[in-house]
Amino acid sequence: MIASGLGSTDQSNEGAPAGCGPLLNSVAPARPLRQVLFDHVRAQGSTTRAEMGRALGVSAASVSSVTSDLIADGFLRESPVAALPDLDTPRIGRGRPPVELQVAAEAHHVIGMKLGDLRHTAVLSDFAGRRIAETSMPTRPNRKSAAILIAEARALMDQLLSARGMSRRDISCVGVGMAGMVEYATGDVAWSPMLDAPSTALRGQFETAFGVPTWLDNDANLLTLAELWFGGGRSKSDFAVVTIEHGVGMGLVLFNQLYRGARGVGMELGHTKVQLDGALCRCGKRGCLEAYVADYALAREAATALDQHESLSESPLVLLEALFAEARGGNEAALSIFRRAGRYLALGLSNVAQMFDPEVIILSGGRMQYDYLYAREVLSEMQAMTLTGARPPARVEIHAWGDLVWAQGAVALALGALTEQLLGNTSARGSAA
Repeated sequence: MIASGLGSTDQSNEGAPAGCGPLLNSVAPARPLRQVLFDHVRAQGSTTRAEMGRALGVSAASVSSVTSDLIADGFLRESPVAALPDLDTPRIGRGRPPVELQVAAEAHHVIGMKLGDLRHTAVLSDFAGRRIAETSMPTRPNRKSAAILIAEARALMDQLLSARGMSRRDISCVGVGMAGMVEYATGDVAWSPMLDAPSTALRGQFETAFGVPTWLDNDANLLTLAELWFGGGRSKSDFAVVTIEHGVGMGLVLFNQLYRGARGVGMELGHTKVQLDGALCRCGKRGCLEAYVADYALAREAATALDQHESLSESPLVLLEALFAEARGGNEAALSIFRRAGRYLALGLSNVAQMFDPEVIILSGGRMQYDYLYAREVLSEMQAMTLTGARPPARVEIHAWGDLVWAQGAVALALGALTEQLLGNTSARGSAA
């Protein structure tokens, strides 16, 4: 994963906790103590009872009682604390030797999958959030029926499990992400570039096909959950994620919680309007941000600049690679396409900073390889358009993940839902992740 401010520098996770999940304590919704303690252990990777009590401000008696129940129920296990370097040094005191608590990783397994325009990806994970296996499957970039999409997802799931000698009975929960207006609480999809028609209760249809509890969410939310659970957002309270792929997506974390809006379909940055009567967007409306910066928009411009109209429908990514190479070589037409896209992106990012005042805006996704989109001039223009007063402008980081990050975010979706169902005091529906 690469992160930067106005540029691109390497960021490693050395020294970071081995666990997964948000490192900050959420202020809402209220959770029972058993869930709070379990989430803390998973986030830290391993910890002692004493360390947990100090970190969370919980009495030693309460920690001991609740963790004993979690061990008895098979959610946590004990592991001896690593021995001191000097083995000849006698242990002071008489009581029980210290032990660390860890998640019983084998207790449950989940699958996260991202259904994409060109490729479907899936990740198998244990209860501790550790990746066990992954797989992918090519698909055609055309709209399809819900039945066909579900059949592809089921084939992807079976492919992943068969490679590990597992079956659907071994899975406790599945998280699925796709582009479009996905109503998280109901599983309805009002619009998606992948579907040929709106779909009611699509989550339930996936659940029936899989035979496993399933959650469905917008793919940009998956990327945001990946940052919140596994990436640079673990220790941040408020941040935004903007992704540029075949569309433009956005996710928002407020008070250490993913924000979805009243109906679960908010944060559609790609369909905010940046030009009246502007370029045609794939949603059917004009002037959307993604109609100027998304893959298909750049490929549309590239076909004209490179005089390769016939290849547009066959391989837009090849066109983009050719456009990028031409820009690198000094082709003024290619450079102008990236410059214009960069200016529109600066406008969109400025609006995000102005409306939500996040601690950081993370630019993520495969198109981060096209550095013209986040050149110093682009980010400087974004900051110049933002009213900040005497405060420093919003920081921008570039995170270049691999394709599996989306499925990894779906793992976080599934783990959050499963944990709420097993340890929470409310139904998982509508409150997971």
